[in-house]
Amino acid sequence: MIYNERDIRPEVVKSLAEAVMAAARTAPKAKGRDLVEIVMLTDDDIVRLSDAMRQISAESGLKFLLRDADNILQAQALILIGTREPSQACALNCGYCGFATCEAKPANVPCVMNGVDVGIAIGSACSKIADVRLDSRVLFSAGWAARRCGIMPDVDLIFAIPMSVSSKSPFFDRKSPEKK
Repeated sequence: MIYNERDIRPEVVKSLAEAVMAAARTAPKAKGRDLVEIVMLTDDDIVRLSDAMRQISAESGLKFLLRDADNILQAQALILIGTREPSQACALNCGYCGFATCEAKPANVPCVMNGVDVGIAIGSACSKIADVRLDSRVLFSAGWAARRCGIMPDVDLIFAIPMSVSSKSPFFDRKSPEKK
């Protein structure tokens, strides 16, 4: 059997994205608590996320969302990495959140350690992406839209990593929409 790389590209990216998800999962976590959530979007789900980004742009007037909405449509897979807030704080009483103790921290203020965990998971994911030479970019904008859409219920601090195999990375030298 002969396989043309162009024909199997989406399957290859999806398979590699699964390995990237495993790399993110095995990243170290604060106090050994695993509150990181990871999902992969492909095909129509990427289109729906792009549409949500356009809607947020229309509501907010933030034009970079339009650029990023176009950009993720060039991905064969997109990973979302976020964290869920536990019912109890991590009990470090580190004060990094701005409150003297975990008990003093309001429930709607995220524990900084959760954000650190997401950052480390993103770093592990990007390291694996570099190992397998996929094109990628970490996007706050697509994570924000995913959160607003409820793609990952009860998950906060979501970031997106679109991935692609192409002749030139679609995530480099991106053009912003023209101002009208």
